[in-house]
Amino acid sequence: MKKLLSVFILIMMILALSANLIFAETEAPAQPQPKLDTGDTAWMIVATALVMLMTVPGLALFYGGLAKRKDVLNTIAMSFVTYCIVSFLWVFYGYSLTFSGDIAGIIGYLDKAFLEGVKVDSLQGTIPEALFSVFQLTFAAITVALISGAYIERMKFSAWALFSVLWMSLVYVPVAHWVWGGGFLAKMGALDFAGGTVVHINAGIAALVGVLILGKRKNTLLVPNNLTLVAIGAALLWFGWFGFNAGSAVASNGLAAQAFINTNTATAVAALAWMFTEWAVTKKPTVLGIASGMIAGLVAITPAAGFVNIAGSVIIGAIAGFICYFSVTAMKPKLGYDDALDVFGIHGVAGIIGAILTGVFADPAINEAGKGLIYGNPGQLWTQTVAVLVTIVYTAIMTAIIFLIIKIFMKVRVSEEEEITGLDSSQHSERAYNL
Repeated sequence: MKKLLSVFILIMMILALSANLIFAETEAPAQPQPKLDTGDTAWMIVATALVMLMTVPGLALFYGGLAKRKDVLNTIAMSFVTYCIVSFLWVFYGYSLTFSGDIAGIIGYLDKAFLEGVKVDSLQGTIPEALFSVFQLTFAAITVALISGAYIERMKFSAWALFSVLWMSLVYVPVAHWVWGGGFLAKMGALDFAGGTVVHINAGIAALVGVLILGKRKNTLLVPNNLTLVAIGAALLWFGWFGFNAGSAVASNGLAAQAFINTNTATAVAALAWMFTEWAVTKKPTVLGIASGMIAGLVAITPAAGFVNIAGSVIIGAIAGFICYFSVTAMKPKLGYDDALDVFGIHGVAGIIGAILTGVFADPAINEAGKGLIYGNPGQLWTQTVAVLVTIVYTAIMTAIIFLIIKIFMKVRVSEEEEITGLDSSQHSERAYNL
């Protein structure tokens, strides 16, 4: 009996050891748990602050300097109030609907409304989720604020505030989810590193549709009231754009550095391309032209910043600076729409250029997530084109619907008398210059 018991115990030990060996060989390796990286976190805090600076004061000063003297404060106020509105709505429901899960490729869930469940130790990759949320908030805010440049000097401030609420909710959030939140464009493989479709095409098309609905101003001549403010605003935008593009790597790494140098290179080349084109056509290079070329380059490289090499950034910048000069100086007068500060002519056109050319120049040696036409993947160019067309159609339709909704509740446009007096006085009872 003792011998049988000994043999049984020996057999069980052998079986147990064999099972352990088999289990050890077949068990799937444990996935590493996300871990906070302090370097990534520090960089993303800085990048978030840089993107916030793009709207206030960067865009506000850029647009404010371009507006008429009697409309400066109203123009600045449009950027300010939009940043405030989006800051609240984003934590209320915008972040959740954009980045929490996916419903049929269209929209996310509301389970993170008011950042429910986003705790101090919650992570998005290697950074706190709360930080990722506020980084994305700054993108939403500047996208809506960009549109205001097309509508200035004629839109009631109350109507603009309501527009900001509706457009962020019905246009920005869905499109951002489609591209960055795991929606259907992301599943198609559309590439948009930092906002070609989500930010610039989105804002540019909304600008064009809105000005067609609003109609022309009484005086459509663009004579900047303060080019010094324009130059300061443009410089702040360039500075902040490093957070916009390099920050979209969401890490302090080589990809962020590549996006940084691509952004600087394309911007410089686009500014030169605009300046030399203007110089050849008008015989005079202007500060406004250089600043406009800078913005065109910043916009065009945005979707490509983390996908292309230096050669790609140079080509994208040169094309954007050259084409956008003519979209502003030739296309707009010929078609006759009153896009006051050329939001469509620069952001819309350069955004389309950048998004399409990402499908051409995306270099897998820079980012394995993207492989463009010249690297043997013509399908990427088609995917980029589809993403651009989808964004254009959806944004155009929804922007028109939003204007119809606003018109139900209030007048959208100021009276002729208020426009002549100036919106600083009629909307805010203030003046920009008390000299």
